[in-house]
Amino acid sequence: MFSLVVFLACIGLICAEAPLSHVVHNERVVGGYDAALNFWTWQVSLQQDSYNDGLYYHICGGSIIDAFHVMTAAHCILSMDASKYRVVVGEYNLYEYDGSEQFIHVERIIIHPGWTGDLANGNDIAVLKLANPVYDNGFVSIANLPAPGQMLPHGFTCYITGWGLMDYMGSVPANLQEAAIPVVEHSVCSQPNWWGSIALKTMVCAGGDGIISGCQGDSGGPLNCFTDGVWRVHGVVSYGPSGFCNQAYKPTVFTRVSSFLDWILSVV
Repeated sequence: MFSLVVFLACIGLICAEAPLSHVVHNERVVGGYDAALNFWTWQVSLQQDSYNDGLYYHICGGSIIDAFHVMTAAHCILSMDASKYRVVVGEYNLYEYDGSEQFIHVERIIIHPGWTGDLANGNDIAVLKLANPVYDNGFVSIANLPAPGQMLPHGFTCYITGWGLMDYMGSVPANLQEAAIPVVEHSVCSQPNWWGSIALKTMVCAGGDGIISGCQGDSGGPLNCFTDGVWRVHGVVSYGPSGFCNQAYKPTVFTRVSSFLDWILSVV
């Protein structure tokens, strides 16, 4: 079963030489559409300078959890050298610099101590400490997080957002994508014809209809759910099926944020 799992981190999709020069090679959420402008304001693009040449490439998404910290997936971290990474907050159109973006370097990488590199073991979560704080320019905000241990009911509609693959052909949108995606409760997602034993209770499954899913480039990004009167980040994109991302009975799997609140608070 584990052979079906593929890392959703997508390397070399967005190349940004400088704030005024974006060269983009990215794809999107499968089945998604352009997100509302200035709505998912806690969404970030995590970028890496893989070749030490000053060129940053989008590898994953993430969420702002306070002025100095971003939450993402542990499997997005391909090097522990913090100087290789930066985050872009206030981003929307990846082809253009509209003045809403902030480009902030990473000072420290904090990976959950239970992360083993094996997605089936869970703990796929990391926190990045930023070298400079995110400032409120009207285009960014801090994500609300769920209550400890909170679990969503089967069929509850959330939204996945990101700049991940739209399909296996790699169609390229300019703007942040969003898609409504229903939660699949653990008792269903862990059935043998779904994800089986690699769907843990510390994960959230969503989708599996064969139409909408996360895909390469969405990893680390948020599962946004409207609960208790506000939008909250209930999940961090972790894994999905190999090959076509939008396979029936193989929903996108997220790290369940409510299972890791104590650890998050301990490191921020």
